[in-house]
Amino acid sequence: MIQFTLKCDRDHRFDSWFQSAAAFDKLKASGMVSCAVCGSTSVDKALMAPRVAVSRAPQDRPETGALSTPSHPAEQALAELKKRIESQSEYVGMNFAAEARRIHAGDSPERPIYGEARPDDARKLIEDGVPVAPLPFVPGRKSN
Repeated sequence: MIQFTLKCDRDHRFDSWFQSAAAFDKLKASGMVSCAVCGSTSVDKALMAPRVAVSRAPQDRPETGALSTPSHPAEQALAELKKRIESQSEYVGMNFAAEARRIHAGDSPERPIYGEARPDDARKLIEDGVPVAPLPFVPGRKSN
């Protein structure tokens, strides 16, 4: 795994992990890398400094917050949006495309849903006029 600092055409900077530099290039070429702040797909690697591990005594280490604590206002807004969507919508998992079609056709009760869909299925929903939007986060998969 490799972490890159990325920058969009609107000068938003954010970090993201990739399997390799080649994986980043492949995802970027297919338009699957987007800005974590504004959603722009015009994203490039920003100038980065290499990480060098330094061994320090525990008392010399700087205090850091929990990994799950948002450190930027945009991260806080995304966390709040995710919490609101998850509490006010029904998770339908990989059945999202089929369930969205049933709701749109009136074959299933109208309600807010969220889930996962393959890119080609999502594209077909949009082309067919089914109102859908991508989420700016990966839904937490629920089991059972």
